[in-house]
Amino acid sequence: MRSVPGRLSRLFDLGLWLVVCVPPVTAATSLHGPDVLTAAVGVPLLGAAVALSRRWPLAASAVPVALSLALDVQMSTPLYWTALVLFGYLAGQRMATARPALWFFGAVATAGLPLCAFVLRDLWGWPMQLLTLLLTVVLPWLVGRYRRQYAELVGTGWRLADRLEREQQAVADRARIRERARIAGDMHDSLGHDLTLIAVRAGALELDPGLDARQQAAIGELREAAGAATERLREIIGVLRADDEQPPRVPAAENAEALVERVRNSGVTVTLERLGDTDDTDDLPPMVGLAVHRVLQEALTNAAKHAPGTAVQVRLVRDGALLGLSVVNDPATVAPLPGVASGGSGLVGLDERVRLAGGTLRTGSTPEGGFEVVAELPVTGGTAARATTAARPTVSAGELARARRQVRRRLVQTVVVPLAVLAGILLLMIPISFVSSSFSVLGRDRYEQLEVGDVRSRLPAFTRDGPPDDAPPTPRGEDCVYYNTRTASADAYRLCFAHDRLVSKAIVGGSR
Repeated sequence: MRSVPGRLSRLFDLGLWLVVCVPPVTAATSLHGPDVLTAAVGVPLLGAAVALSRRWPLAASAVPVALSLALDVQMSTPLYWTALVLFGYLAGQRMATARPALWFFGAVATAGLPLCAFVLRDLWGWPMQLLTLLLTVVLPWLVGRYRRQYAELVGTGWRLADRLEREQQAVADRARIRERARIAGDMHDSLGHDLTLIAVRAGALELDPGLDARQQAAIGELREAAGAATERLREIIGVLRADDEQPPRVPAAENAEALVERVRNSGVTVTLERLGDTDDTDDLPPMVGLAVHRVLQEALTNAAKHAPGTAVQVRLVRDGALLGLSVVNDPATVAPLPGVASGGSGLVGLDERVRLAGGTLRTGSTPEGGFEVVAELPVTGGTAARATTAARPTVSAGELARARRQVRRRLVQTVVVPLAVLAGILLLMIPISFVSSSFSVLGRDRYEQLEVGDVRSRLPAFTRDGPPDDAPPTPRGEDCVYYNTRTASADAYRLCFAHDRLVSKAIVGGSR
């Protein structure tokens, strides 16, 4: 079963063929000779043009142009004007590029000069042909091009509206992801830290020789339970974690000393050194204070995990507008404690937190074989995050701006191009006037030699562009031609022929 759009397209093509065939079919009843044959041939050719108009619209537009030229070099016959207008409009609407059409129009205009000069033998026919081509083909083509571009703009607008709806949905999804990220951050930074310290302390007690086997087994179970809980926590964080744009604030009443003391109570040797004005860190901006707390917490947790039993040195240095924090542990002497899981993303999260606070983070091995975490942060508020990406126009905005520019350009072309071509035709008439006047001059001696009954021959190839204003009407059954007496003259020689033999001659115009 054929689709509805396919049937509508065929109905449209059928209606188009009937419309363009009405003028030649109507005129065929009153025409005679070759004009009837031309009209009869034009009907099937117009049907072929309709069949080609969807796939090759420019070729379809060329068919009525050729038929018009066959009837009249000046294309002044109205039989195919309807076809010229409709096929020209459809070509503009259906063609993706304009260059082939411009080449076609230029070729028709260029071919018109020799046709008018050698077939019509009237140079004034060329401007008339150009004017007809402009009004019946080029102007509808420009309107079709503008209509196509306008439709593309409307389609682009609908696509952008659909994209905007999807982006709004994405914003809501990102808000949910940020909330999940905040929860994941709290779980990783707080619960993960506490569980790790429990596992580390239980591991140390498990190796205490002063405990009996039952106590060591109980402590071992405690260590394994803490390790399993840490592993499950890591899995949950893996589900929840995403980029955290709204990190939580520093836990209340937990400064650097409190955090270091809590780690010391778990059996880790930690020393804290303050240099400069670092005694009071309560005046730090919220993002900076959060970053300091998280860097210290994560660095101490990693030292307890991966280098158990080693000493850790913490240093806070305040130098003007910068606050430096370094956490360095000695080289590990034993393997990490069993059952303590590592998520593998703590340092990546630290780097993002420090970046958001406007600082820098450096991590890596020390020359002695240990590991260090060094952060530098601004102590003043309002510092922008480092390495921020400059705002760039969105793809949607670029597409819309490009479509608008194209529509404006097509609108200007639709108005300006016909006016420019019309001005060019008017300017072209000036040299054509002088050339045509020069080529259509009949010498006085030759005019005096002409006698009634002479055969039409040895006359100038070009005739005057129409008779003077006061010339008498052409007698019935005769063919009268007019020649200039001199270049740009107001009077003319009138020669009337019947069956190619001269029947009368006269001088008409101002010098009679």
